[in-house]
Formats: sequence, C-alpha cells, structure tokens
Amino acid sequence: MDVRTLVLNAGFEPLAVVSFRRALVLVLAGKASVVLADPDPVVGATMSLERPSVILLTRYVRVPRGQVVPVSRRGVLRRDHQRCAYCRGHATTIDHVLPRSRRGPDTWENLVACCVRCNNAKGDRTPEEMGWSMPFRPTAPRGASWAVRGAEQPDPRWDEFLAAAA
Repeated sequence: MDVRTLVLNAGFEPLAVVSFRRALVLVLAGKASVVLADPDPVVGATMSLERPSVILLTRYVRVPRGQVVPVSRRGVLRRDHQRCAYCRGHATTIDHVLPRSRRGPDTWENLVACCVRCNNAKGDRTPEEMGWSMPFRPTAPRGASWAVRGAEQPDPRWDEFLAAAA
C-alpha cells in the first residue's frame, strides 16, 4: 500500500509529499510532529505508532516562490487530464501546436496532450491549417498541487493545507 504524507513547514505552508516511512523517521527523530494521522496505526514488534497523513517540521523551511514549473511530457499530460486537445480521446503523446519544424518552442503554451492518431494526422501543420480547434488555450499550470513536489494526486484530507499554498 502506497501511503503518502504531506509535509508542512513551521509556517504551515506545504513543502512536499513523502512516503509515510520517511515521515515516521522525521517524527521519531524529533524533526517533525504529526498534525493529521490515519485511523489505522503502524504496528511494530515492540511499539505501535500513528500513521502520519500530514506532518509539521519543527524548523522553518522557506518555500520558494515565483518558480516556474518546468515543462515535461508527464506534466503536459497531467495538465490536460490525459485527453487529446483535438479529439478529446485518450492521449498518450504530446504535440507542438506550432511544429518544431517551424521553430515551435518547448513551452507550456505550445505543447498539448495528443492521441497518436491526431498527432500522426497533424504532422508538421498547425491546427488552423488542419481546420481543427482546441477547447482550451494551453497555459502554464498554477496552484498548490503544482507548487508542492509530489502532490499530483492529493489526498482529500490535505485540502485545507493545500488551500493555504494557492
């Protein structure tokens, strides 16, 4: 079972998501305290501990602000919810709206998720040349789940803590 834990700095700002084992090590070392725990504990041979869902670091760690989310294939697919920008089918590839052969950059605004069929049909043309339209304008992602490393699929119990980062 992959149980993850949200890590907050001393100012209650979300920093990252780590495994519950890493969170337990931080708590046992006195570097963090448990803010929110899962109902089922971690049972060992000699002790039973609460399974942390959210931990608070005892020392303040500055949250970097204003950092741009780096462009990646995985990030583009995640931003577009694995849906093709042209036919809305399941996307497994990414496409350059302005093709690379025409000096289209690798930016959030020029990359969209795309299915293989549409990607092959489009080739080195623009959507306008194909007579296609996109239901959205691609932009760089924003929000707490993008700012917090590892929070791709946030636990619903983290919402109040991630709202502070938005």
